[in-house]
Amino acid sequence: MFGFVLPVDLLKSASVAYIHYLSFMICFGALIYERISLKSNPSRQEAISMVVADIIYGIAGIALLVSGIYRVIKFGQGSEFYTQNPIFWTKIIVFALVGSLSLYPTITYVLWAIPLSKGTLPQVTENLVSRLRLIINVELVGFASIPFLASLMARGVGLAAN
Repeated sequence: MFGFVLPVDLLKSASVAYIHYLSFMICFGALIYERISLKSNPSRQEAISMVVADIIYGIAGIALLVSGIYRVIKFGQGSEFYTQNPIFWTKIIVFALVGSLSLYPTITYVLWAIPLSKGTLPQVTENLVSRLRLIINVELVGFASIPFLASLMARGVGLAAN
C-alpha cells in the first residue's frame, strides 16, 4: 500500500511511544474535565460523569506508567540513559506525587458511587469542592511539568558530559 515495510521492532517501539503519549493526553484531559465539572451538589449525571472521568484517568495513568517502563527498559535510549539522569528521577518523582495526590479525589469519587448505587446523590459541600479543586490544580501543574522535564531529559540535560 505505501511501498515500504516497517521493521517489527520499529513498529513496536512507535506503538509503545504512541500509547505513552496518548495515555498522557487522556490523563490530562480527564483531569481538566474533573476540574471544570466539579461543583457542589452535582446532579446524578454530573456525579456519575465525575466517577467515570476518574476511572478513565486511572486506566490512562496505569497505561502511562506501563508504557513508560517499557520505553525505559526496552524501546528507549537504553536504561542507563534514563537511570543516570537526575532529570529522569525528577520526572518520576513528579509523576509519583501527582499519582499520590490523585488518591484523595479517587477515594472521594468511590465514596460518591455508594449513594449513587442506591439512587441517592452524594453530599458535596463547597468545602469539599474547594479542597478537590486545589488538589486537581496541583495535579495539573505537576502533569504539565512532566513533558518539559521529558524534553530536557531527551536532550541529555542532566547527564555528565563525556
